[in-house]
Amino acid sequence: MLVIVGYAVILFAVFGGFALAGGHLGSMLQPVELLMIFGSGTGAFLVANPNKVIKATLKALPSLLRGSRYNKTLYLETLSLLYDVLAKVHKEGLMSIEADVDAPDQSPIFAKYPKVVSDHHVVEFLTDYLRLMVGGNLNAFEIENLMDNEIETHHEESGIPIHAIEKMADALPAFGIVAAVMGVVHTMESVGIPPAELGKLIAAALVGTFLGILLSYGFVGPLAALLEHKLAESTKMLQCVKVTLLASLNGYAPQVAVEFGRKVLYSTERPTFMELEDEVKQRKTH
Repeated sequence: MLVIVGYAVILFAVFGGFALAGGHLGSMLQPVELLMIFGSGTGAFLVANPNKVIKATLKALPSLLRGSRYNKTLYLETLSLLYDVLAKVHKEGLMSIEADVDAPDQSPIFAKYPKVVSDHHVVEFLTDYLRLMVGGNLNAFEIENLMDNEIETHHEESGIPIHAIEKMADALPAFGIVAAVMGVVHTMESVGIPPAELGKLIAAALVGTFLGILLSYGFVGPLAALLEHKLAESTKMLQCVKVTLLASLNGYAPQVAVEFGRKVLYSTERPTFMELEDEVKQRKTH
């Protein structure tokens, strides 16, 4: 929603300011210039990226219109789930969660936390390392190293659409210049027409440069920045799970382990100690 609002503000500020200065908005309407800039940019995007990058980028774009799902409510639910799992381990041993880990969609513990279960990346990350803990063949240092490598891979893989969009944004001003040059060529071959008509052709050519810059910095570039923020939030969730599980592996009680996880969250979404304690108590009563 904020993406649409932001775009509306950009259009109002740029074209509204142009109109207030006495400019004629009709002269800015140059569909041929847009065709050259967008067509060239799309073609370059297809040439520069393999199929998997194109698919990943197209898949990521719809998420830009949705707000962030990583809020205090989700973090409370995630930490409560971790507490429930680790409390069961603490009371009944690691083997007691084997069925929960193998089939989280059928687990009574996971069923209480639908928001977490809906994120398959988090569920897969959590169950994979719980499975390793149940196996008992790796120590905390080895599991931490493996977690770091997986989080790094997740960050790199999810960053692929970001880099693709950034490169497209970087190219748009150049394609705007290409469109402007084409307009100048058309103007030069029309030097025999009346000055009024010649002025329109020159204006159309200059609009190409303007549109390339506006589309790059006002529309496409910000999408890459927004995806980068979303990636940071998803990575932070995995770090929260990582720190909590490692604290448990190092012998801390479930109450302390989830506190480790809580402390790595961003302050803007991090629940307080009392909020987390109240959430855990409330879950126990149900």
